[in-house]
Amino acid sequence: MTSALLIAGPTAAGKTALAIEAARRLDGEIINADSMQIYEGLPIITACPDEDERAAVPHHLFGTVDPGLRWSVGEWSQAALARFDDIVSRGKTPILVGGTGLYFNALTIGLAPVPEISPGTRAKAARLLEQGGLDAVRAEAERQDPVSSAKVKPADRQRLLRLVEVGWETGRALSSYHAETTPLLGERDWRGIVIEPNRQALYDRIDFRFDLMLDQGALDEVATFKERGLAPDLPAMKALGVPQLIAHLKGELELTAAIEIAKRESRRYAKRQMTWFRNQQASWDRVTALHKDDARKQLAALLG
Repeated sequence: MTSALLIAGPTAAGKTALAIEAARRLDGEIINADSMQIYEGLPIITACPDEDERAAVPHHLFGTVDPGLRWSVGEWSQAALARFDDIVSRGKTPILVGGTGLYFNALTIGLAPVPEISPGTRAKAARLLEQGGLDAVRAEAERQDPVSSAKVKPADRQRLLRLVEVGWETGRALSSYHAETTPLLGERDWRGIVIEPNRQALYDRIDFRFDLMLDQGALDEVATFKERGLAPDLPAMKALGVPQLIAHLKGELELTAAIEIAKRESRRYAKRQMTWFRNQQASWDRVTALHKDDARKQLAALLG
């Protein structure tokens, strides 16, 4: 048996139920691998495991980080590996579950040791985009890092800006940092499963689940969270549904409009997640069922 099971999947795909089933089968404990569920104060809107689910098996790194902080992939990796080692030391199986692709890549591919980009460099890159457009950014990215630029789609503004920023900030190509990466987990220390359901069925579940969240008190939860007065660009303030519900609470959106926009953004995010996992975790096993009983049967077949 491998040391750990990694379960990745888009929002609303049933990751929590599948992780609990895996933990029962493998005598495991669950570690959160979702960048929004790490923050405290939003358990409903971020679909954190509820009290009954947490009572079923031990859960780690859910709602443990102050939302006023900006946790990086590196900080999550350190915390996750500490829990990982503790779980293994007790003879249990770590089950890492979530929808944040970068977290899984950090564990299985490695983290590039790129220094933080200064505000001045970010502003300079933003000016380049504003004044010269995407063509100017692409030309500068090709000058700074021809290796990485060749792998970036021509319209991918974010990744092109990243190449420019790293080059200006460090004097090195981002590809040179990637060449120095090493996986945080050994190749034989884990196996991966991606939940990859039918897209339309997933979209329907996303819509249904958002309505259920509202019934469970998501609007009141976000209202309380809003009173903290956190900066709007903090990661926790961008959790699915939070910007729209805050806009409603400020009188900027009707509730029905806020709900529809939140559902739409959730569906778009799920689509991006599915594309990521299809490209980045192509070799992982797949669970395609959305119904929990069918998903459990597929999991059982995979685990033997």
